[in-house]
Amino acid sequence: MGNNVSSRLVPAISEAEQRVREDLAAAYRLVALYGMDDSIYTHISARVPGTEDRFLINPFGMLFRDITASSLVCIDLDGNIISGPPGQDVNPAGFTIHSAVHAARHDAVCVLHTHTVAGVAVSSLACGLQPSNQWALQFHERVSYHDFEGIALDHEERVRLVADLGPDKRALILRNHGLVTLGRSVAEAFILMHNLERACRVQVAIQSSGQPVNPVPPAICEKTARQYESGDTNRLPGAADPYAREWRALRERLEPAAATSFRD
Repeated sequence: MGNNVSSRLVPAISEAEQRVREDLAAAYRLVALYGMDDSIYTHISARVPGTEDRFLINPFGMLFRDITASSLVCIDLDGNIISGPPGQDVNPAGFTIHSAVHAARHDAVCVLHTHTVAGVAVSSLACGLQPSNQWALQFHERVSYHDFEGIALDHEERVRLVADLGPDKRALILRNHGLVTLGRSVAEAFILMHNLERACRVQVAIQSSGQPVNPVPPAICEKTARQYESGDTNRLPGAADPYAREWRALRERLEPAAATSFRD
């Protein structure tokens, strides 16, 4: 990690960055609300608009339910803290994973990583994610795998992680570890993770039953994945982001759910 910036001066924040900060804080709180957090561990990052080498991430030690727009830390790809609340730092493992993805995938506005029971369970299965349910079919032939190399503290692992992720996948299963999603917006990264998590939960439930799985033909798997990708049935009129309708509803759910707002 780079050295902390002693003054931690907060530069003027553009309207675009403020929107990203609010979306990112909302994503943290939604992860907590849906039970996808892991104490103070795992991370969600978002690229600072107009930059290629700076992104926002949570201060290490704060619960996801308490994250606000102003509590986020801005760091660069070398781990230097650019700005943030005084006395805060970031999780070194978070820096390793997120800096690797942001550096290699310029389409990755947001990167979301979880350690849920269902996600870790599926990541630990030799068969990986199976096309056993509608949520899983969103990721048909669209998920990559990266073998476990220990806690993600070794910066040399970044090269292998990026190679396994590939140039266009938006979901990555870290073997024996957890799940990662990439989004062209915070909304996309969160909703992809929400669906991937539910796919894993359903798979674990099915496998626990011991009953045979009803197979879905490969052509239908691909058709379903393409239907998800188009987003046509969910798109708000005039909205470029097909996830905008669901994201608006999710953000509205947060407003009465906490004493402090994610917007602060």
